[in-house]
Amino acid sequence: MKPSAGPTTTDQAPADPAASDDALATQPVGYWSGLAHAAVTRHLRDAMARIDVTQPQYWVLNRVHGGPTAPSREEVVTQLTPLADGPHEIARVIDQLLHRGWLHIEAGEYVHLTDAGEAARVRLRELVTELRAVVHRGISDEQYVAALKVLRTMVANVEGDAEF
Repeated sequence: MKPSAGPTTTDQAPADPAASDDALATQPVGYWSGLAHAAVTRHLRDAMARIDVTQPQYWVLNRVHGGPTAPSREEVVTQLTPLADGPHEIARVIDQLLHRGWLHIEAGEYVHLTDAGEAARVRLRELVTELRAVVHRGISDEQYVAALKVLRTMVANVEGDAEF
């Protein structure tokens, strides 16, 4: 195993939700990032469920809206499946949104938002912005950016070409 690029090596302690600030450097990132992921995802999905929408439906609405040209159904499925709970979830979501009248397919392939779909996307964007404010309460943009940079570096460290 290569030595740490940092100035010191810190021993790994067992996960402890009550760890003091002084002990946080010894805590496992997988535990804390997993806990954060579960809590934030649950918060978002619970709020969306109250208006009969799912988080994957929101992803699809944003993806269909977010480009200079209409994506194909296959492009949407391919791009969003890594985020989904299974390999067939995004295709099912597209079908749900077609049934709901929020999407339509052009030329048997290209996915577009309907007026109702765009209205839903805007409403969901407002909801997610409100929810983000709750999640980010007490956290400056600088702290948030620093946290994401650390996580991004950790991902690169384990997915990169590091030799162990």
